[in-house]
Amino acid sequence: MNPKGEARKDFGPVRILVYDEGQCDPKKCTAKRMVRTGLASELRELHRAPRGCIVLDPSAEKAVSPEDRDAARYRGILVMDLSWRNIGSFPKMGGTALPRALPFLLAANPVNWGKPTKLSSAEAVAATLFIVGFPEQAIQLLSRFSFGEQFLLLNKEPLERYAGATTSAEVVAIQADYLQ
Repeated sequence: MNPKGEARKDFGPVRILVYDEGQCDPKKCTAKRMVRTGLASELRELHRAPRGCIVLDPSAEKAVSPEDRDAARYRGILVMDLSWRNIGSFPKMGGTALPRALPFLLAANPVNWGKPTKLSSAEAVAATLFIVGFPEQAIQLLSRFSFGEQFLLLNKEPLERYAGATTSAEVVAIQADYLQ
């Protein structure tokens, strides 16, 4: 159920939430598109985030890993949509949120194609879904974007390796292979 008590519009077992800072071009914004098409719900106030949800945060000390599967499944994934220019002012979450960074991946979106770690919100959510064990939902989400298939092809090997890890430390160790 969403905050209004209505049935969720999303399509998979993992609830996707978007906190939108309104800093990007609405026509190119993958977060807005996820909300508009029912793939995600908009979260207007950070303090309303579900306790224990995964918050995608590039400055987090821990990497997302398969050990986050239950948190994703039962609490959801929250992506903060803000411009890469403003990443230094990333909103901090208090309480029981689980901040997680994504490991090394290449962007396939038209704005940052081929750039390491410059993922769109949709790419970040799909990568998280894939890594924590919901590849079908990741593929379905990416099917709504022209670059979705390219993202999966570009990152096939690392995504499969990250998803095969057990812990965050293992994900970080695997990531080292791609940073060389």
